[in-house]
Amino acid sequence: MSFCNDYFKGVTHEGTPKGRTEKIGGIECYIATPSVEYPKDKVIIFLTDVFGLGLKNSLLLADDFSRNGFRTIVPDMFNGDPYPVNALEPGAPPFDREKWWPHHGQAQTRPLIDSVIAALKLEGVTGFAATGYCYGARYVFDLAFDGIIQASAISHPGRLVVPDDLDKYAAVCKAPLLINSCEDDRAFPLEAQAQADLIFGGGKFAPGLLVIFPVHIREETQTCRCGGACCRIE
Repeated sequence: MSFCNDYFKGVTHEGTPKGRTEKIGGIECYIATPSVEYPKDKVIIFLTDVFGLGLKNSLLLADDFSRNGFRTIVPDMFNGDPYPVNALEPGAPPFDREKWWPHHGQAQTRPLIDSVIAALKLEGVTGFAATGYCYGARYVFDLAFDGIIQASAISHPGRLVVPDDLDKYAAVCKAPLLINSCEDDRAFPLEAQAQADLIFGGGKFAPGLLVIFPVHIREETQTCRCGGACCRIE
């Protein structure tokens, strides 16, 4: 299997996560809860990159979303076996990606996410947004395909099939979509970005599309706005 090497690169951010870790639906989750009154029937599902709960960057972002008034749930999508964070360190010993990857495909990962969402529904949650980063972006699309989420955000999206997934999203999804990408993105290159413009642009996608690049916003509709990396319905 070929990989985008950027899946396995990064830096560790400064800061201390403020949330807590507990099981939801039998799945270990990081939970970032607002310190002020917030809508108890709405949550953001934060779907991480391959480093999962082990890399605090994701937890710090979840804390930031909670400070903006939304309870944010970060499920362990790797069942305790994320890509090792120490692989980011200079001189780290090699890690066998080819051996690790088959244990973390859609057949293994999606049921973990579904268990968390089912448990949250039993708690009374009725509104879901999802934000996905690299590896996690695939599952944002899948949740939108199934009509589970009401708002979608993806950043440096990996493992999307272009244009097929974009065409399907435009055809069947009602959740507004935020795409965070950049001019140099091997997971979602300029050709894929052009396809997104062609499929969603010019008001073709009624729920709303927002595509953000480092220095400019290419398209925006009134029904979709950016709140950090989370797209939400006005």
